[in-house]
Amino acid sequence: MLADIMDLSTTDLSTLTDAEVLRRSQKEPDLFAVLVHRYEAALLRRARKILFSPEDAEEAVQDAFTKMYLYADKYHAQEGASFSSWAYTILNRVAYTKYVARRKESGQKAELDPEHYEALPDARAEFIEDLSIRNEVISALAKLPETAAKILRLQFIEGKTQEEISESERLSIPAVKTRVHRAKKLFKEAYDEQRYE
Repeated sequence: MLADIMDLSTTDLSTLTDAEVLRRSQKEPDLFAVLVHRYEAALLRRARKILFSPEDAEEAVQDAFTKMYLYADKYHAQEGASFSSWAYTILNRVAYTKYVARRKESGQKAELDPEHYEALPDARAEFIEDLSIRNEVISALAKLPETAAKILRLQFIEGKTQEEISESERLSIPAVKTRVHRAKKLFKEAYDEQRYE
């Protein structure tokens, strides 16, 4: 996937800072994959230390990247606070929320190391934020043509790989990539439109 992105720009992507990639990805959504490539392994290691479950860790990392993309306009570079610290803060919140939920489901107490308490979000604020995001995403998806909404649901909600989508939808992988790219553009337009109504 990263090789496909290299064709999007003549700029050597490795010279761009994380903040520049994040900013540009708002107009060129495929560029966000550069940040995924740079941070996915490290965030996954961190999530596994919190959640102890590979599946939960992967889900937490996906949720964290989704939030980073949706709230990219909220990121502002500050002295002493890098993009990576912002990314880890988002991941910590998502992972700890999932950790507490999993412990409640299994009837166990959620014991955390004292140094982790500071990173815990306000549960009510997080719930309201998540509910609001969920409603906004559902609303934006409802405004898309069915083919666009379906391909986004398959990849980002059901977590299917492009190869799996290719097989189930009887499309070539390049066709899936093209549809995902177009659908992400349509989703961003619909999402932005409803936020500024």
